[in-house]
Amino acid sequence: MKAIIYRDNGGPEVLQLVDRDLPLPGPGEVRVRVAVSGVNPTDWQARSGVAHAKLFAEVTPHLDGAGVIDAVGEGVEQNRVGQRVWLYMAAAGRPTGTAAEYTVVPAERAVPLPDDAGFDLGASLGVPALTAHRTLTVAENGPGRLHPGALDGQVVLAAGGAGAVGHSVIQLARWAGATVISTVSGPEKARLATAAGAHHVINYRDGDPATEIRKIAPDGVDIIAEVALGANLALDLAVLRTRGTIATYANDGGKPVELNVLQNMVLNARLQFLVLYTAGPEARAAAVEDVAAAVGDGALPVGEEHGLPLLRLPLHRTADAHRAVESGAVGKVLVDITS
Repeated sequence: MKAIIYRDNGGPEVLQLVDRDLPLPGPGEVRVRVAVSGVNPTDWQARSGVAHAKLFAEVTPHLDGAGVIDAVGEGVEQNRVGQRVWLYMAAAGRPTGTAAEYTVVPAERAVPLPDDAGFDLGASLGVPALTAHRTLTVAENGPGRLHPGALDGQVVLAAGGAGAVGHSVIQLARWAGATVISTVSGPEKARLATAAGAHHVINYRDGDPATEIRKIAPDGVDIIAEVALGANLALDLAVLRTRGTIATYANDGGKPVELNVLQNMVLNARLQFLVLYTAGPEARAAAVEDVAAAVGDGALPVGEEHGLPLLRLPLHRTADAHRAVESGAVGKVLVDITS
């Protein structure tokens, strides 16, 4: 089979296209013929060594993807062979991700994908959708699970609604019944956030965004899904309701975070840091179930018309896919593996 590998941390140029033997699934594992591989910031961060030191002599990157199970290991039901699936955390703690024609993953990391859901959708779930679920289920007295009605009466602010995680926050929050506000940096991203389903879109570079958000939510925002905490914290605290939650999954721009302790105390604010890999198996399993239900309801579409443009590249151009993500490409970067 064809696979992308790297043996040393570094820039995209360390990625190589090679031939490898077909992997065999072990106990509790499935082998998937990968159709589409999704690229996330964590993938280039792992490749470059920013996220963590390389754990294996040779690594095939990418956590997310979609394809068809073609073989199962001991303890896995044979009727899973032929099942269309989406994959998450394929390369987490393992040397073989989805940037290959075939990959082997623990059976629970291969989630059934409905027949009417394309592989491009399946490969766009994983890290973004599961992270988005986590941002929406960590609030004090808020729901631990998402389903239609779970967020009725709640106001959710999705910072950076044109990004992959922000896009999923908008879609999941709307599916769960919230009023959804998104902040963006310009008209094109506003168009994308609106297409994703945001009820209100605010350009944070224009006028007084806090006042505009307060017009929509006079009592304040219940949950803020934050992508750039250092840059946005002042705005977040200006619009957060008492006992509200800021759930932060990134700090785009790298601006240092300075906390006004008294202001946060008076608000009884909850500042929840999160990352998928250390969220714990229970939280991940709940997120997988809820995201799968949302997919079944048609609530998580992708593509330009749904607010998440797709940039597709072939397997041999995986390095270019990494460059696109690393340079902040708007939308979702996918690598087409097989038809």
